[in-house]
Amino acid sequence: MRLENKVALITGAGSGIGRDTAILFASEAARVVVVDINDEAGEQTLQLIAEGGGSGVYVRADVSSASDTEKMVATAESHFGKLDVLFNNAGISHAEDEDAINTSEQVWDLTMKVNLKGVFLGCKFGIPALRRAGGGSIINTASFVAHLGAATPQLAYTASKGGVLAMTRELAVIHARENIRVNALCPGPLRTKLLMKYLDTEEKRRRRLVHIPMGRFGEAREIAQAALFLASDESSFVTGSDFLVDGGITAAYVTPE
Repeated sequence: MRLENKVALITGAGSGIGRDTAILFASEAARVVVVDINDEAGEQTLQLIAEGGGSGVYVRADVSSASDTEKMVATAESHFGKLDVLFNNAGISHAEDEDAINTSEQVWDLTMKVNLKGVFLGCKFGIPALRRAGGGSIINTASFVAHLGAATPQLAYTASKGGVLAMTRELAVIHARENIRVNALCPGPLRTKLLMKYLDTEEKRRRRLVHIPMGRFGEAREIAQAALFLASDESSFVTGSDFLVDGGITAAYVTPE
């Protein structure tokens, strides 16, 4: 069991990458703190963990709220005695996120509040807990667009994920001598609700697939497998990395559509 005796906290665990990761971590013997803002979805993830014989607890938390974030970390320590793995995964992609001219301040602010501030707050309250545990692993969900920029304008999302990438590198350097590793997980285009709500026709999906060398969308479970490596002691010499799981999209030369 690759995560035996470890306690892992996962935000955005009610769906997508977060849910698949929570279930996988539990199957590898981690005790999992399932965090989401959607109670029904979070409880469903917890039920799936239980059905697989795993151990977990659900906490409702808005990652953009300092008090909620402090509460979720405190729950990990009070319920399981420590925190070893912090997966700052929760994020949003707003339907009205466009270019600089057409993206409203409200959409910009909301996106930054969840995607960037949420990671900051997770680290703010999570790092002291990891110190108390003698070290651990932080995984921050960024995106391939933090490397490339998005062909379809989504400026706030892209900028927020670029911020996650930069923050991850700095935190990795700051805490490297404390046995705290900090890495960014950068998924490519995935077959999740977050992306498929935009690629809602076969034509739109085909146009996106042209740019992916592997010729298919990734699956949430494939990102979960990468998160498992970063959470486990197998990645003990990995910190400050931009862990790309993108089907080769950032390696390919493409022209705008």
